[in-house]
Amino acid sequence: MIKALSAMAIATFAAAAVTILPSFAPAVEASAPTAPAKADRLAIRAPAPACAGQHWPNIEAPCLRQADSRVSVAPVRMVSTDRR
Repeated sequence: MIKALSAMAIATFAAAAVTILPSFAPAVEASAPTAPAKADRLAIRAPAPACAGQHWPNIEAPCLRQADSRVSVAPVRMVSTDRR
């Protein structure tokens, strides 16, 4: 009898806590999301008109890198599933 009474008392306190405690939380106001601080400093480079109409994988090499970059482009090996 004591175990059942204590279990019921614990369940009652838990239900009261779940019901009453959220009312003490501060009110939250909805607002529009703000942009991150760095978003206004990103460098956006518009593609050249000749590069804008190209589609993957047939993109010319000058469209893949910036003009001021000194990085060399290594040739790649094309692997295909065609067995001819």
